Amino acid sequence: MIAVIDYDAGNMKSVEKALDYLNAEYVVTKDAEVLRKADKLILPGVGAFKDAMTALDSFGLTEEIKSLVKGGKPILGICLGMQLFFDESEESPGVKGLSLLPGKILKFSSEYGLKIPQIGWNSLDFPKESKLFQGIKEGSYVYFVHSYYLKAEDEKIVAATCEYGNHVHAAVEWENIYACQFHPEKSSDVGLRILKNYVEI
Repeated sequence: MIAVIDYDAGNMKSVEKALDYLNAEYVVTKDAEVLRKADKLILPGVGAFKDAMTALDSFGLTEEIKSLVKGGKPILGICLGMQLFFDESEESPGVKGLSLLPGKILKFSSEYGLKIPQIGWNSLDFPKESKLFQGIKEGSYVYFVHSYYLKAEDEKIVAATCEYGNHVHAAVEWENIYACQFHPEKSSDVGLRILKNYVEI
């Protein structure tokens, strides 16, 4: 059973719809005990880094998530959920993320003349083989909505990249930690395959 972590950060319905389509067994919850009993976790989310961390703290989920992931429970972060896996974000100076992986969330540079946020489809490159992208062709398009992007400290964790002026670390995979900056639940058949890959890990 998958526990989809609800911390009032939005985007739950589209994730639920995708999991329903895949016939995945899941529950949407704020309950730490349910997280402990689940086989896997998903941390979705849209919105601001600071607000998200404040919400996780208020529901008593910050340390619970860190403990479960450290103990080996698989987790998938989506969009803001992925950004929260890292140390800090330029969106919210001084706010500590979950620090599950080393890296920083940076604001897109305006020097390239591209619209910020990046909203729309972009193609992926795969610097390494990964479980998350099994059966997905390099160059496949997925759907992004974000003004901030990941710069991982260690590129060995990077499973997918894209270009949007800046070189974007678009997905990570390291041991039991998986994450996508884009929205697989809004990325048509490609996104559903990515979610299916995670469900079947």
